[in-house]
Amino acid sequence: MIPPDTHLQIGSLLFDGLDQIDLTGPFEVLSRVPNSTYRVYAPRLEPVRDVRGLRILPDATLAEAPRLDVLHVPGGQGQEALMRDAAVLGWIRDQAAGAGHVLSVCTGALVLGAAGLLVGRRATTFWNAFHLLPLFGAKPVDERVVIDRDADGRTWVFAAGVTAGIDGALRLAAELRGDEAAQAIQLGMQYAPEPPFDSGTPRTAPPAIVARARSAAADITARREATARAIAAELGIHTL
Repeated sequence: MIPPDTHLQIGSLLFDGLDQIDLTGPFEVLSRVPNSTYRVYAPRLEPVRDVRGLRILPDATLAEAPRLDVLHVPGGQGQEALMRDAAVLGWIRDQAAGAGHVLSVCTGALVLGAAGLLVGRRATTFWNAFHLLPLFGAKPVDERVVIDRDADGRTWVFAAGVTAGIDGALRLAAELRGDEAAQAIQLGMQYAPEPPFDSGTPRTAPPAIVARARSAAADITARREATARAIAAELGIHTL
């Protein structure tokens, strides 16, 4: 836990084609962390659209971001283009090097992989991209939230798909300010999910539903895998 009188700079990366709940779920948690400033940063100071068309405006550009204590990288279909954006990847590497805590949600883990930051790490991601983690040298762990720690104390929090970002952010809040602070945030959000169906993972969903979901996502899954394999090969992490 970080001393409560230490002010924290918390920042989320915003980009075209992200999944908004990968951003807004953790936002609901991280914006409530005591004694902190939370901002959203993007390559340009202009609105972006999430994968469903929602317009979101950043607070500032990447160049205007201070040194962050907490870096949050969401995912979404726009992650594929982001994995080829040298400027953004450089910004992520630079901020991650100075941040004490890094949170990735969904396929944001693949963006970290493209930045060369997954080698040797325990990690998770969205279930339909989980098989790509080893391409970037990660050790896949099939859990909703996975925490990995560096020898120097830096903490990496990986949340699986989409809504798991809320769980990951609550775990992160506990790392930052302690369990009681995280519990107070959870209560303030009334976060006590009781999903109507036990179909939130491929392990529990009916096989026909899983097959239908895989079929519907076949094109983006193939493109994502091709991009991941190519970038991993360029990084020298994986041989095609």
